[in-house]
Parts: sequence; structure tokens; C-alpha cells
Amino acid sequence: MKLLLFPKVEPARLELIHAAAGEMQVANSADVETALVEIKDADAFFGKITPELLAAAERLQWVQSPTASLEHYLFDELVEHPCKLSNMRGLFSDVIADHVMGYVICLARNLHLYVRQQMEAKWEPIGGEAGRSTFTQGPHAVSDIDRAHLHLSDCSMGVIGTGKIGAEICRRAAAFGMTVRGIDPICREVPGVIEEVWSPERLPDLLAASDFVVIAAPHTPETYKLFRSEQFQQMKQSAYLINIGRGVIVDLADLTRALQAGEIAGAALDVFETEPLPSDNPLWGMQNVIITPHVAAASPRISERHTETLLENIRRFARGEDPLTLVDKRKWF
Repeated sequence: MKLLLFPKVEPARLELIHAAAGEMQVANSADVETALVEIKDADAFFGKITPELLAAAERLQWVQSPTASLEHYLFDELVEHPCKLSNMRGLFSDVIADHVMGYVICLARNLHLYVRQQMEAKWEPIGGEAGRSTFTQGPHAVSDIDRAHLHLSDCSMGVIGTGKIGAEICRRAAAFGMTVRGIDPICREVPGVIEEVWSPERLPDLLAASDFVVIAAPHTPETYKLFRSEQFQQMKQSAYLINIGRGVIVDLADLTRALQAGEIAGAALDVFETEPLPSDNPLWGMQNVIITPHVAAASPRISERHTETLLENIRRFARGEDPLTLVDKRKWF
């Protein structure tokens, strides 16, 4: 058997790949011309495959994508080809879940607003000073300040996509005492958190019930522009939208209109239809919006997990087993 790597990998990782491959031949191609020759009798491939490379393959059984997302990787010939495809899902679950909860805490406790005020040396509680409890009476009544700061265990979260990332978000939200609901086309439960994950047709129910709506779904034909004006109008006016899934799931023009009209309370976004987000986009100037530059998956742990997933899938292929991260090419996940 033979494994082709293209583009070529660095020596340290190549040594690990050789060890995982055992007796399987490994070809590390530096250029497309060499790769076109090597792929002819390759049984497995890791890297960026193209229609040209695929057309030259005569024995290809398995392709390993270097990424978790597949919308930029798949093409018609690869979908129709009998080879199996695996991706890099499962690397980011805890990291992205932490990022989401960072958003939630910021929005619930107005930290994003207080940071802005700090830059102006401005002391002003969100909700105003009126009604602040005194040392003589204590917090005997709920004030406007109290109302402006959410109590997380009184809040609900709805998660769209309860795969590995979404499930971890659910677990973290539950740890804060939040009521958690989820929607997914395949997953039917999040053990210990959600006994019944709803099917996608119940999206309006989830939106109506959630204080925080988190998009953790992949980009698929079914999720493209899933969130438009209709969905924002189905959310609570007091609710926040969080997107760490894929930018194309949310129509940014419709989201902007919903925020300007007060149809939802705010948003926290790590992914966008166009990246970088253009500097003239009105979202930049909205105080109720948190923008991060597609960094929810950033962590010093990811590269080691990426390598181990690749090595384990190589070991499994060498043993005649399916990869751990096998995907359905027609569903894009």
C-alpha cells in the first residue's frame, strides 16, 4: 500500500507518519508534477486533493482532509468517487466552547461595554446609578442595575448543531446552570445534558425559547443562509445571537437590520460571510456586537491534536479499518 502526502510535510511530522504507516510506502511530494506521478498507484492521500490529482489516481481508497470544514475541499468528482473521506473534526470542541462561554459571560455581565467605558475612564453602571443599594438598607429591591446584568442560571441557551463542538458548548452552558436545548439533523441527545435534541424543523421553537442562540453547525447546502430576517424575528427581543459555525449561515445584511431595529438584543460573531469583515461594515460600530477575527479555534493544543488524528487514521487504514473521522461526502460532514 502507498500513502501520498501533498503538499509535502515537514521532517518531524514525516517521521511520525512513517512510524504510523508501518510497512505502507509514504511519498512526500513537494510539487504537483511529482504528486501527479505518485498518486497513480497511491491507495491513500493526505493534503489538498484537486480534480486533476483525483483523475490521475487509479487505486485511491481513502482521502484525509487537513481541515474539519469541507465546503472548500469537496468537488463533484470527489463526491462521486468511491474513495472514503475523513476530516479533522473533534480538534476544537473544548476550545470553541470556551470562546462561546466567554461571549456569553461578556454579554450577560456587560463586560464588552465596561471595557469601552474603561478606555474613557468612565464610571457608570449599566442601568444607571439610580436604585443602587446602600449600606444602610442593602439590596432590598431589584434595581435597574440588577436588571441590566443577567443571572445565567435564569437564562436559556439554544444550540444549532449538537455535534462535537455543539455538545461541548451544551455541557459548559449546563455547568453554569443554564437551561439548554439543541437542534441537529442526526444527533438525538447530549448525554447528561439534553435528553431530546430537536430535529431541524423545530428551529422556530428553539429560537423563541432561547436567551442565547448559538450556531455551531457546519456549512452545508441545508445551513447556507439559514438565519435571515424571519429567524431573527422568531427570537426574543432580549436574546443574543452567537455564531462560531460558518459565516455563510447568517445573512449579515439581515442581521444588521435586525440589530438596528431592536429585533434582538445583540450578537457575538467569530465568522462572517466575507472575511476579513470590511472596515465600513456597520457591525463594527455597534456597541451591542462583539467581533472576533475567526479565532474561536485558536489554541496551542490544536496542532498536536491534528497530528494525532492524522496518525491514528493512518494506523487504522493500514489495519484495514475505517478512519475515526469518516464523513458523508454528500452531506459535507
